[in-house]
Amino acid sequence: MKETRQLEFKSDISNTFLKTVSAFANYDGGQILFGVGDTGEIIGLKDPAETCLAIENKINDAIRPQPQYELSVNEKDKTVTLTVEAGRAKPYTYKSKAYRRNDTATIEVDELELSRLILQGRNIYYEELPADTQELSFLELERRAKQEIGIKSLNKDILKTLNLYNDGEGYNHAAELLADHNHFPGIDIARFGEDISIILKRAVLEKESILYELEKAVELYRDYYQYEEIRGMDRVKVEKIPEEAFRETIANALIHRTWDVNAQIRVLMFEDRIEVSSPGGLPAGLSEEEYLKGNISMLRNPILGNVFYRLHIVEILGTGIIRIKEAYKESQKKPVFEVFENSIKVTLPVISSINLNADEAVVYAVLRKNYPKSISEIMEEVPFGKSKTAALLKRMVENHYVTIVGSGRGTKYKI
Repeated sequence: MKETRQLEFKSDISNTFLKTVSAFANYDGGQILFGVGDTGEIIGLKDPAETCLAIENKINDAIRPQPQYELSVNEKDKTVTLTVEAGRAKPYTYKSKAYRRNDTATIEVDELELSRLILQGRNIYYEELPADTQELSFLELERRAKQEIGIKSLNKDILKTLNLYNDGEGYNHAAELLADHNHFPGIDIARFGEDISIILKRAVLEKESILYELEKAVELYRDYYQYEEIRGMDRVKVEKIPEEAFRETIANALIHRTWDVNAQIRVLMFEDRIEVSSPGGLPAGLSEEEYLKGNISMLRNPILGNVFYRLHIVEILGTGIIRIKEAYKESQKKPVFEVFENSIKVTLPVISSINLNADEAVVYAVLRKNYPKSISEIMEEVPFGKSKTAALLKRMVENHYVTIVGSGRGTKYKI
């Protein structure tokens, strides 16, 4: 047993545990085990019942507002478990400071994170806050709305219906992002040669409507990853990377990213792939497993998402990953999705026929029959030792032919 992001050990009671109570209540909840050493060894408490009373008094006296929690005693090993629920009335503070977990440590939140907690506590999204300027024009939005929705003109009533304007506060940040000009960071696109040291072209799309930035990004994609080929009497368009996958990736980045940080969406274009990194990790309450399966039920920017949906830029909200994967269903190489604490990265490989040597083909055939499999399970069906099998799998992972599932002893491989 060891400490995790949502589990902390305390050998006895000291006020430091109150910082962790604040962190758990502010984010994903968690447990604190009292009577357990740092390395997970059971120490026990002299009087667990008295410890429970002391914990309860300290939380009630020091944490504001009061979080939801539960105490339980294990009479066998004389330990106490404090379970803290993720709260709604954020921020939860200890001595007027809010905390969060950083792996197994508890640290004070910075000013930006505190402002986010305050908004969450008020059930308000950043995009709902008043725009920095009320002098906004919407020619691009109006053009798209006429084309896709069939309106005659974009008036205040329609803007209200789209939740971009209200009589009390005027335009909000979502409206500002869709306006013809704004102050927000946009999309930084770089096209590379044989390696990252050779930059063939650079384009920064920013301070304009995100609708315009999306279309310009797609235009650049078409220049580099589409061409026409003569086949018999026909002229056929060839896509090295599916346009649908690229468009969906950029659209998702625009409507799911955090807009309260001064960071651009970064698009790196290589000969064999495109990498798209967007600021902001997963929204609170959404697990990495749910994200990777395409079950995105929580939107960071629901107003923007709704506008993109009405303009037919995205289909059903929250299904972007499914659509990206669908665009690669006939390809041996698949897109890769990586989730980090403060960003999300999507890699779109160039579609090509799989290029395996004879030994790799043997391993690949095993994975095609039934996956995912561990390396020991693969070795039962191939004529190679562990080191060679591991080397073959490593190369196939690097070439995006095979994907790793899990980690450590639970590592498995799948196509």
